[in-house]
Amino acid sequence: MADDIGKALRDVIRGDVDFSTTARALHTMDASNYRRVPRGVVAPKDADDVRATLALCAERGVPVVGRGGGTSIAGQATGTGVVVDFTRHMNRVLDIDPATRTARVQPGVILDRLQTAAAPLRFGPDPSTHSRCTLGGMIGNNSCGSHSVAWGTTADSVAALDVAAADGTAYRLGQGWSGAPAGLQALVEGELAAIRTGFAPYAGLPRRISGYALDALLPENGTDLARFFCGTEGTLGLVTEATVRLVEAPPAKALAVLAYADESAAAEAAAGLLPYGPLTVEGMAADLVPPGSGLPKGGAWLFVETGGATPAEARAAAERIVRAADVVAALVVDDPAGQRTLWRIREDASGTATRMPDGSEAWPGWEDCAVPPARLGTYLREFRGLLREHGLRGTPYGHFGDGCIHVRIDFDLLTEPGIARFRRFSEELAGLVVAHGGSLSGEHGDGQARAELLPRMYGDGLVGLFERVKGVWDPADVLNPGMLVRPARLDENLRFAVLPRKPVDVEFGYPHDGGDFGAAVRRCVGVAKCRTQTAGPGGGVMCPSFRATGGDETHSTRGRARLLHEMLAGEVVTDGWRSTEVRDALDLCLSCKGCRSDCPVGVDMATYKAEFLHHHYEGRRRPMAHYTMGWLPRWLALVERTRTAPVVNALARVGVVAGLGKRLGGIAPERRIPRIARRTFSTWWRRDFRRRSRGWPERFEGVREGAILWPDTFTEHLAPEVGQAAVRVLEAAGVMALMPPRTRFELTYGPDGVEGVAGGRFVLDPRRPRVCCGLTYVSTGQLDRARTVLRRTLDLVPSFGDDDLPIIVLEPSCAAALRSDLPELLPDDPRAQRLADRVLTFAEALERLAPDWIPPRVDRPVVGQTHCHQHAILGDAADRRLRERMGLDGELSGGCCGLAGNFGFEKGHGEVSAACAEEQLLPAVRAARDGSVTLADGFSCRTQLEQLGGVRARHLAEVLAQALDDTGAPCGPSGPSGSSGSSGG
Repeated sequence: MADDIGKALRDVIRGDVDFSTTARALHTMDASNYRRVPRGVVAPKDADDVRATLALCAERGVPVVGRGGGTSIAGQATGTGVVVDFTRHMNRVLDIDPATRTARVQPGVILDRLQTAAAPLRFGPDPSTHSRCTLGGMIGNNSCGSHSVAWGTTADSVAALDVAAADGTAYRLGQGWSGAPAGLQALVEGELAAIRTGFAPYAGLPRRISGYALDALLPENGTDLARFFCGTEGTLGLVTEATVRLVEAPPAKALAVLAYADESAAAEAAAGLLPYGPLTVEGMAADLVPPGSGLPKGGAWLFVETGGATPAEARAAAERIVRAADVVAALVVDDPAGQRTLWRIREDASGTATRMPDGSEAWPGWEDCAVPPARLGTYLREFRGLLREHGLRGTPYGHFGDGCIHVRIDFDLLTEPGIARFRRFSEELAGLVVAHGGSLSGEHGDGQARAELLPRMYGDGLVGLFERVKGVWDPADVLNPGMLVRPARLDENLRFAVLPRKPVDVEFGYPHDGGDFGAAVRRCVGVAKCRTQTAGPGGGVMCPSFRATGGDETHSTRGRARLLHEMLAGEVVTDGWRSTEVRDALDLCLSCKGCRSDCPVGVDMATYKAEFLHHHYEGRRRPMAHYTMGWLPRWLALVERTRTAPVVNALARVGVVAGLGKRLGGIAPERRIPRIARRTFSTWWRRDFRRRSRGWPERFEGVREGAILWPDTFTEHLAPEVGQAAVRVLEAAGVMALMPPRTRFELTYGPDGVEGVAGGRFVLDPRRPRVCCGLTYVSTGQLDRARTVLRRTLDLVPSFGDDDLPIIVLEPSCAAALRSDLPELLPDDPRAQRLADRVLTFAEALERLAPDWIPPRVDRPVVGQTHCHQHAILGDAADRRLRERMGLDGELSGGCCGLAGNFGFEKGHGEVSAACAEEQLLPAVRAARDGSVTLADGFSCRTQLEQLGGVRARHLAEVLAQALDDTGAPCGPSGPSGSSGSSGG
């Protein structure tokens, strides 16, 4: 039957109709606890397509659910029939009218896109998902956001709506009855007393979102059909166009962060700040704040934003609030970058709240109830008491100024007793909210999570009236059935019910998920930060393939997680690890690891991809690229042993030969094969060690520390100049760089012991075993081979020297592999974590081992990119500080270069690889100021810049080494760090 409906839809609409396994799997869930399997997905081109889809589905009795970004938290963006996806085509800002301060938009437009188009005006409501939520979804849920204390809810901001009803009939909703379907006016006017009485208890509640807003249709409220329609969750019709009101944002803003002893103190203080006219009053407790956040010391905080015509005026307003508040401590920030950093902490709470401090899971379900702001402190104390009674934990946060609380709770939704407790708690909490004069939903709608409990708030009579209103608009009940009216039970359709109860046998250790791959996949709760259309400020990476493919959900982190979830469930994706749908979705994953840091819940799709590829190809022939590039360390070692680098390089420049080799090797034809070094870094090291040995002790009189310099595959065979530059700089800084396991340095000591180094000698190990991080094997899913390589490397650890000797890794991807993949692939080998803990980046090594060393000044602008693995795993704080000390002025771009190791070299990836580079990196380099230093520590990033941009980028070590040579600095340390001291060598 699904195929018949799909064929019929293709015959009547111009948009996309997709009833494939992949499309269905991608749309089984939103950001809630619920799961429904749709028959298929339609992406309409225009309003005519929407109306035709509705008419056909109504005729055949097929349910329809509208969907924007899919970030709904109550289950209302899931359905068993046809999902109408507005984001693909109906996503434009149609008109901005500054004179009337209005905008006309299509339902699939992302809020941030409207904000950019409307500037300096803006749409008032701004949920934390503003970078990916759509206006249609905001209208459906009556979304609010952090600025609602100033600018209200979506319903307060909608002027008119074009709507298609269940049978495809078009309505224009504004004020007055002229746009209403037949029968609605008579029904409402016959129940005026019931409506007035039923809504009266909530007249002063700023965040009453639950149920149908029938009070908006009262004559004293202007019979506002557009306002009434907001929050109906797609149960009455689908919006095809909206006219929305815009507000004038103040030119300058400041942020006051007020610290309190605990959340109750913060909640009690929030209402008292409203008379000062703040733009936001947001609250969160310490449980959700990462270490080193920069917040003032306290147990909970209010984020209070103020506005002004000038920065000074905005700051003065913030300082007035600080003086008026009774706080433990306070901080006022008027720097825009500093404010963005602090706001990110609050915005990421919707994801970080899904993990308790001990790592256990927490879920929505009572995500956003609201009470009168003056009662919030009392309500929170009683809410905490109810949690304790049920043995549950949760950390409230949210819109304290509006009395609206978000919370994720550690419900056990996997077992029958846990689900029963979930129901009991929900029923009791509904009673508590209503007792405080509150609304079951204060922002995200009722959906399935709360609609069953609406009679507790409104009574059976008013809820019965909701059903009659639904009957006027949708008599066949095809629009989002099970939501708001005649709802499904709150403990049905839970998305966890289909998952296997026992852990899946996997290769990685998944230490943050108790070794359970299913729990790792469950990390994705659907908040969809990966669907952000730009990498954003602050160097974000996730998700480059989503952006490069024009916003295709299949190629988002969330989309891939959904497919893995359905693979484990086995209902939609039925062939497990052999699934071609999952394989194809993961194919364009760059393994950039950006999601590991940028996703609020730490989804690590690069690891999941490696896991999947391992099982998918187990016992089967792999793609040739896995053998050519996955085994790269082996092939390059063979070239070194046979001394055939010149021959290989020459053949790679012969068009016919190179083309044949690339075709046979699964390499993209548009790629140039990088040149292999005639002399490896290790060869240079071995030939140079005698010179270095003869220079002891005078040459290294100021050496204070020793460290291992890791000969990664890329530095060793493809960029030995980077290693040579690093040695030059490390020696100048007083750090003795040793090579594993081929050389070590044996010191002899004078009478003062380790404080007085008398001399020493280099010792060359006659064996030549190779250490390797296993990166290329991991990225291609050859995990057995990776584990073998890593165990062999660990066996060589004793020859590195002391167990605590730091290990400097110049290639960020290799450093990240050692720091994260190594202990996760060998969780039972204690040596793995010990080695991982010793890994330092080049900048970290200089900062930690030579803290007093003064680097040479370069004093030039800098451009380039922070390696995505460094961003995700290693961090770049030390690099930033070093660049500042060198006088390298400017920010490196975010995102991913697009080459990403083997990804950009694989056949079929060229277009996506180039699109990723064109997003930020290449435009930044092209726009660089004269004399700029182009910086890229990753070999992939440098190769991408050379091949696509014609630019030679350099590793930071190369820039420093050149600066030392330009200044004529000696090879040993000088200044304060030049004093003799102990060596770790």
